[in-house]
Amino acid sequence: MPSDAPHDRLPLAFGGDYNPEQWPQEVWEEDVRLMREAGVTLVSLGIFAWSRIEPRPGTYDWEWLDRVIGLLHEAGISVDLATPTVVPPAWFYRAHPEALPLTREGVRLAFGSRGAICHSNPDYRVAAATITTRLAERYGSHPAVVLWHVHNEYGAPVLACYCDTCAAAFRTWLRERYGSTDNLNEAWGTAFWGQLYGDWEEITPPRATPTVVNPAQQLDYQRFADAAARANFTAERDILHRLSPGVPVTTNFMVAPSQCQGIDYWAWGREVDLVTNDHYLITDGRRTHVNLALAADLTRSVAGGAPWLLLEHSTSGVNWQPHNPAKTPGQMARNSLGHLARGSEGALFFQWRQSRRGAEKFHSAMLPHGGTGTRVWREVTELGRRVAGLADLRGTRTRADVAMVWSWESWWAQDLEWRPSQDLDARERLDAFYEALYDRHLTVDFVAPDALSRLDPRRHPLLVVPQLYSAPAGIAADLERYVARGGTLLVSFFSGIVDEHDAVHTGPYPGPLRDVLGLTVEEFDPLLPGETVTVRTAGGETYAADLWSEYVVPGDDCQVMAAFADGRTAGHPALTRRPLGEGAAWYLATRLTGDDLAAVVDLALADAGITPADLPRDVELVVREGESGVFRFAVNHTGTEVKVVLPDGTRAAVPAGGVEVFREPR
Repeated sequence: MPSDAPHDRLPLAFGGDYNPEQWPQEVWEEDVRLMREAGVTLVSLGIFAWSRIEPRPGTYDWEWLDRVIGLLHEAGISVDLATPTVVPPAWFYRAHPEALPLTREGVRLAFGSRGAICHSNPDYRVAAATITTRLAERYGSHPAVVLWHVHNEYGAPVLACYCDTCAAAFRTWLRERYGSTDNLNEAWGTAFWGQLYGDWEEITPPRATPTVVNPAQQLDYQRFADAAARANFTAERDILHRLSPGVPVTTNFMVAPSQCQGIDYWAWGREVDLVTNDHYLITDGRRTHVNLALAADLTRSVAGGAPWLLLEHSTSGVNWQPHNPAKTPGQMARNSLGHLARGSEGALFFQWRQSRRGAEKFHSAMLPHGGTGTRVWREVTELGRRVAGLADLRGTRTRADVAMVWSWESWWAQDLEWRPSQDLDARERLDAFYEALYDRHLTVDFVAPDALSRLDPRRHPLLVVPQLYSAPAGIAADLERYVARGGTLLVSFFSGIVDEHDAVHTGPYPGPLRDVLGLTVEEFDPLLPGETVTVRTAGGETYAADLWSEYVVPGDDCQVMAAFADGRTAGHPALTRRPLGEGAAWYLATRLTGDDLAAVVDLALADAGITPADLPRDVELVVREGESGVFRFAVNHTGTEVKVVLPDGTRAAVPAGGVEVFREPR
């Protein structure tokens, strides 16, 4: 489990991935000298170095790694040492070609990139355990090694394999989950389309079929693939715990929904000693700093609110998107310090020295091709000084204002085929509601559906459910308790529809949410592309809605706050509020965006008694606090200087594109 306190040997980290195996030895001493100049305190080492460490089966070359770790240690730079199990050597695949993953269509992927792994393959598992053991035996007590880094970015670029080995492992996983084929048939609803199974051996992965594969089978296979990769992580972790006691073990997550869908990070967060994350700006036309804030808040939530570590981001442009613009002057610092504000214990980059060869030679780095005369280098060294000046931030926690429900498993289920509209998009609703809260300068804690029983309305007076298609039946009591104790609940459409097996909950929509919301939904009426409807409030305000409408039937104590003014659902409620105990539950039955969605969020915030800070758009004010004091991060993404009001009434200036950290003693 992630620790509530920072690990004693871990510094407030600044640095990045270091790949000395790409360079001649004469470069290594220059690297270490420049690292010291830049203020580097931690590097991730050996991530892709299996073929260099073990050039032939059972033959190990330690001399180069000994020397590199020695140079770093002498310079006072700590090491996050990787198990290089993301890329087994070419000799391994020559001996074990079946360890390469098979696609749903039966195509065997080839060696030549990274992450081409069948996680159920026994030869891979033995080889991964062996290289991990050798590394831990040699470096497990080395004073430079303060963190172990297993594998790299599980789930990218491929997670699931559909080979016969995986089929057998899937059947074992299903036996453990269901106990009997009768139970499995019930859970999967195999009576539909005559898919009943009478023997475990009849079950295969959801390979390519003439039409849609059983959705419950697809959902369970996603869970199985995630669990198989997680089992490989825990196997390596346990070796490291045994041979390198006291040194925390992690693997780099990609928590942002914009970067990874196939991993259930709520489950993975319980297995690491320290939650770490990689985050890269997605240049899809959205406000990139909002996506960054969401990713950081979600990572902190996966860590249970404890400090975490940003293990990778970029100094400037990346190289794997269709278009890869450079970061503007000061943006690197804003990005890095924005992650620190939201709980990270440092800022690390991919990578230290920009590669001359390979697929990522145009990906930015701390030390660019242009060397130390570049803007990027100057900004890197300045950022190193700033991070060093925040050393007493370690162990403090970020203060959140509101909560939001997010579920990777629900996202998986909703994205399966044959839904009421192909344009339903859980991530889009997550982004939209988060952006509305971000623009109110509120910090968000995310909550898994199975953790709602612990939610306290005094700490989180507003709970937003942007889209929770798959909701466990037990959520009903948790939400009713939260609202009755004074919480304000805001639920968006297409939530509470199915259970964990993708079976529609018994009774009217929205299943376990209908009682707390005080309504039922008789029928969905998705809108066609380009079709819109008008939503009108009792006071005459109008909102433009698209994508979705439905026939809502309010209960006796459910207040209609706005209704569809036109379209097929004209006259039916579009926005409702149900008072319950000391709180209230709101329901939005359509898709609103921009200012219209923000207006509904404002209604819920007012109901919850939350008054947002009076700040310009695109200015963040985020608080970390702990024994060492209170740290207020003011992050200005605008092109003009702004003033923020501190608790003592002081109006403090934050320069255009700048970040200021205001400290207060406890």
